[in-house]
Amino acid sequence: MSKNTPAKVPNAIRGTQDIFGADAEAFAFVVETFERVRKLYRFRRVEMPVFEKTEVFSRAIGETTDVVSKEMYSFLDRGDESLTLRPEFTAGIARAYITNGWQQHAPLKVATHGPLFRYERPQKGRYRQFHQIDAEIIAAAEPQADVELLAMADQVIRELGITGVTLHLNTLGDGETRNAWRAALIEYFGAVKGELSEDSQERLEKNPLRILDSKDPRDRKFVADAPKIDAYLSDEARAFFEAVTSGMDAAGVKWVRAESLVRGLDYYRHTAFEFIPDEGSEAAGKLGSQSTILGGGRYDGLMESLGGAPTPAVGWAAGIERLAMLVEGREGHRPEFVLVPIGQQADVYCSGLIATLRRKGLHCDMAFRGNAKKRLQRADASGATAVLLVGDDELRDGTIIVKHLASGEQATRDRKQIEASYNGATYTRACLLHGLGGLEFSQSGKPFEPD
Repeated sequence: MSKNTPAKVPNAIRGTQDIFGADAEAFAFVVETFERVRKLYRFRRVEMPVFEKTEVFSRAIGETTDVVSKEMYSFLDRGDESLTLRPEFTAGIARAYITNGWQQHAPLKVATHGPLFRYERPQKGRYRQFHQIDAEIIAAAEPQADVELLAMADQVIRELGITGVTLHLNTLGDGETRNAWRAALIEYFGAVKGELSEDSQERLEKNPLRILDSKDPRDRKFVADAPKIDAYLSDEARAFFEAVTSGMDAAGVKWVRAESLVRGLDYYRHTAFEFIPDEGSEAAGKLGSQSTILGGGRYDGLMESLGGAPTPAVGWAAGIERLAMLVEGREGHRPEFVLVPIGQQADVYCSGLIATLRRKGLHCDMAFRGNAKKRLQRADASGATAVLLVGDDELRDGTIIVKHLASGEQATRDRKQIEASYNGATYTRACLLHGLGGLEFSQSGKPFEPD
């Protein structure tokens, strides 16, 4: 390449995204809301490796699944060991529970969020590098664990301001139930095997439950009359599901029964669930065909598939990008105050003042480029509550000019009072804004009077 030929700018990898502006603010809002609710429910934060040994996912997710057979990003490292970028959180958390001795904390409530990787066709709300929030309760066999997780999920959705979403709930029963139901499905679908789709014919012996979730019209015409799990529920499984649904009613979580909602892998038991936008809702309109915004279930047999002791567990995950699509249009935090220094000495002084105000917990920015007129224009455009003006006269007099942007009113304040380290955000804000734009502050029920 000639020295004068400009280098070609590399494009982003297909299926990845650079998140900026309002999209980034919506993304951050989802994470911040999840973290706040996580703390309310006393879930411990965990951080998991981005890659694991390939066998962790192939054993946990299943060799015959599309995720393992078609979608995983696997590679040989320099030691010729097969590693895989994580396509989900649950398998890695289960591995960590076994290998790190987390059994001592049982029952263990953990939560995390971060990037995941699947090689699939990129589309609206679905990427090859995507992000999820995730919550798990491990070593709790009681239905109350399912209730707590579901209530937590519902609260996350509500606090994000997402409406028109309903919990779709089903039971997969216990081992006894599942085996009897599986046998009935094999017999039923076996009688019409030749009329099923090629995928379902292959699933018939290995994983007949997945036929119930097929979208192929050739399968759908038989699914409606397929054997229902309720006919095979053991007394224990029926009581478990009733405890979960009663808990949802008590917690005020809207739910509907979804008999076709299944999980194909054998280690899933009892509760399976998805939160799905209601037909015709704003959420459904934004997401299109990618309707599920949060899903999960009870996976009591997973630990054994990884070589651990039998351990009950239940969890859920939700795509951050998909949730962010439902809270899009959020703006960044507007500053409360914009400092406008006029002159070199004022530049230096305001560098110290803005640090002081930020340490007090006030959201501030500084207009430091251009002449005085341009600085004021930038301050006006910022959406701030007020501008703090400092020039040569203010430096000499020990004052600050405060201009309330909405009303245009301004006042002169004593710098020492603003700078005082013992005055917190509330008091400092009052010192700056009292009497401007109709803002009145009081202390201990008395009119606010600066010292």
